[in-house]
Amino acid sequence: MDFDYFSWIILPLLIFISRLGDVTMATLRHIFISKGFKKIVPILGFFEVLIWLVAMRQVFSHLDNAACFIAWAAGFSAGTYLGMYVEERLAIGAQIIRIITNEPIDELTEALKNNHQGVTIVDGKGAMGPVKLIFTIVKRANKKEVLTLIETYTPNAFYSIEDVKGSEHGVFSEKGNPSAIKRLFSIGVQK
Repeated sequence: MDFDYFSWIILPLLIFISRLGDVTMATLRHIFISKGFKKIVPILGFFEVLIWLVAMRQVFSHLDNAACFIAWAAGFSAGTYLGMYVEERLAIGAQIIRIITNEPIDELTEALKNNHQGVTIVDGKGAMGPVKLIFTIVKRANKKEVLTLIETYTPNAFYSIEDVKGSEHGVFSEKGNPSAIKRLFSIGVQK
């Protein structure tokens, strides 16, 4: 009796790759919807559903093959991870960084301004006394540089980061960052 390589290896591998592709696109589509990127979402949705239909047809054609079901589930899991990884590497959009500190902030704010980052400073009162709140909206591609400045000049500061759906009329770094595609394929881990 010959082993059926197609049914037990090739077909499950094709289903896995299909699910990897369509779920990666679905994950990116959901993330881009939340960020307000309206133009790319329908394109991703079209190819996502097209790939899904092809993969689903194969699974329904081979309902007696457990390897197809395992490949389907594994492709879904891997596609979710890959979609989040790709989006993180693309670093598209902006984020607000809120810095709260009771340390001196003059050097930090000067460094941020020298980096062409807008800053808004507010006096506040924390649980341990007076604090300064520093708000800055950064391009996601510049976030690592800004976090390095925070850790250098105010190492004990509390900060939080949140995605910004849109902003206008601010001061943003105009440094020559690599394109989103170059960031995707660059070597190294982004923070």
